[in-house]
Amino acid sequence: MGEEQASRSRAHAYFTYPELLQSLKKLGVMSFNEQHEFAMRRALELALNGPAKGLNPRVGAVLITTSGEIVGEGWHRGSGTDHAEVAALKDLEANGRANFNGPIATGLTAVVTLEPCNHTGKTGPCAQALITAGVERVIFATKDPGAASSGGAATLREAGIEVDSGLLETEAEELIRVWATATRQQRPFVTLKYGSSLDGRSAAADGSSKWITGPEARRDVHRRRTQIDAILVGTGTIIADDPELTARHRDGSLRAEQPIRVILGETELDPAARIFDETEGKGKTVQLRTRDLNSALITLFDMGVRHLMVEGGAVVASEFVRHNLVNEYLIYMAPKLIGGPVTSLGNLGVANISQAKELEFIEIKPLGPDLMIRAIERNN
Repeated sequence: MGEEQASRSRAHAYFTYPELLQSLKKLGVMSFNEQHEFAMRRALELALNGPAKGLNPRVGAVLITTSGEIVGEGWHRGSGTDHAEVAALKDLEANGRANFNGPIATGLTAVVTLEPCNHTGKTGPCAQALITAGVERVIFATKDPGAASSGGAATLREAGIEVDSGLLETEAEELIRVWATATRQQRPFVTLKYGSSLDGRSAAADGSSKWITGPEARRDVHRRRTQIDAILVGTGTIIADDPELTARHRDGSLRAEQPIRVILGETELDPAARIFDETEGKGKTVQLRTRDLNSALITLFDMGVRHLMVEGGAVVASEFVRHNLVNEYLIYMAPKLIGGPVTSLGNLGVANISQAKELEFIEIKPLGPDLMIRAIERNN
């Protein structure tokens, strides 16, 4: 036998399909069929029904038979409510598809957008719920980054359940990117939002700034305010603009979901400022009397804030950029030239061009005459 033929023979003997399949099973890396992908896409769709903000991530789950039929589905409705897996198990019982001669999910596969949790918080561990229900296999899209809640996959495997992961992982990670980042960093995910003219100005030389952007852009801002936990501005913005920082409908009425309004800084403010008005469904207002950004973020995280939108002014916004605390940029750019000294951002600590913040555009969307630009730093 020639050396080349012998080499091929050894390779073939080493990578026999059954052994490779078993190795992939142990690693939790498996091929998935169209039924699995369809089920995961349904789970991702269900997850979107959950709240966009709060302590917990959006998660969806479905239960399927060996033929791929969906017989139970659910999603997480927010902190303190059933997790998606438990909701799917309850749906299985409610629609009469549960097994009545043993565990209710015997022989079924659970398809979940996030690794089943492994801890007891306001509800019990999902991994244990799936074990008790008798599922045969669990497929999840992406791992749980939480120090306390992760480990569900290992618990399931120890119970003899087949576990595979990575199906539509990119889509699932995008779904929970804010929560996952906040969980890993143990501070709120920070979105820096500002409006700007085409030449980077936020106001004219006399300080007038209403309105740089048009009504479509402003409506988008109000919609996004309902999807975050808190808005932050500095004391200078309160003194200069006296903003309410509420989320409103087109007709000016308050939306049902309102963010916490956060003021950063030690300056004493007029108690009659509009931001302190918490009546008629407006959000709670908190003043953090500090200039330490990291301390402020930790305080907000401990308050349950997972997504923070920094809205200015330029000094506060620039400090967040300087300290590398911005996870996402949300820029509303108007096709106007203003000139003058009032810029949207100030000193970023960039002494030469090699230190410039390199951004990557994630989304560019026309809003009337304006552009909404969503971007992240390239090294994020």
